[in-house]
Amino acid sequence: MDLNEEALDGALILHASGRLDTNTAPILEAALPARVESNPVVILNLLDVPYVSSAGLRVLLKGAKAGKASGNKLILSGLAESVQDVFDISGFTSIFVISPTVEDALATLS
Repeated sequence: MDLNEEALDGALILHASGRLDTNTAPILEAALPARVESNPVVILNLLDVPYVSSAGLRVLLKGAKAGKASGNKLILSGLAESVQDVFDISGFTSIFVISPTVEDALATLS
């Protein structure tokens, strides 16, 4: 998994690519909660993430909890159909704000 970040329109955008599984979840875990705690809005772009395992879901949940504790927002964008299915089945769809694109996520902030 690769992570790149950029600041755009008052939000921190984290662009993830590759599988989010047991082997790669620690990469996201090292970055996501800290970024959410220190930025008012973090958009995690999952457009290039074709697979999320239970280990990946756990890391995303840690990010959501960090946002709730700090009063900051975590928005997910660009979920592939297979990833969206995992979110629907696991009930994670109701936990996160999910936008189709980064641009849509930014528009909700206005």
